[in-house]
Amino acid sequence: MASSGSNSGGSAGSAAGGASAGEAAGAGAPKSTLNATASPQLGSIVTDSAGNTLYRFDRDSANPPKSRCVGPCAQKWPPVLANGDITVTGLERSLVGTVKRPDGTMQLTLAGWPLYRYAEDKPGEVKGENVGGVWFASSPAGKKVTPPPGTKVGGDPNDGNYGGNGG
Repeated sequence: MASSGSNSGGSAGSAAGGASAGEAAGAGAPKSTLNATASPQLGSIVTDSAGNTLYRFDRDSANPPKSRCVGPCAQKWPPVLANGDITVTGLERSLVGTVKRPDGTMQLTLAGWPLYRYAEDKPGEVKGENVGGVWFASSPAGKKVTPPPGTKVGGDPNDGNYGGNGG
């Protein structure tokens, strides 16, 4: 299952892969949306349909995709679940995939990295950037985004309360 997630990143963006993710989420579920967005602080980042910044966690893995943020971590960093068809704007559809979480839900991935929101962010904010030195906004290529040198953005990189106590 995890290895198929890493190899099926392209198929998850296809109609068949999106339908499978939608079936797992249940009929009538809202669509999952990933947008490339310009952030004044970070440059090009990925957001959801509401404009929330999407993050990746350095303790996860991309190859094979594995989500390690569970329990209290997932409350502070809610996973971006695959719902319905996946709409992609401004990023490469072949980079979008899914991974099965320990609770059985399907989470969106970008270049293999599971995606999350930060519970303390509002649309357009990047408060989760660099929290604990392990959470970073995702670029449209699935890479972690770091602010220009000397720029203070997001959370405290030394914050031990980053919610990353999973696996």
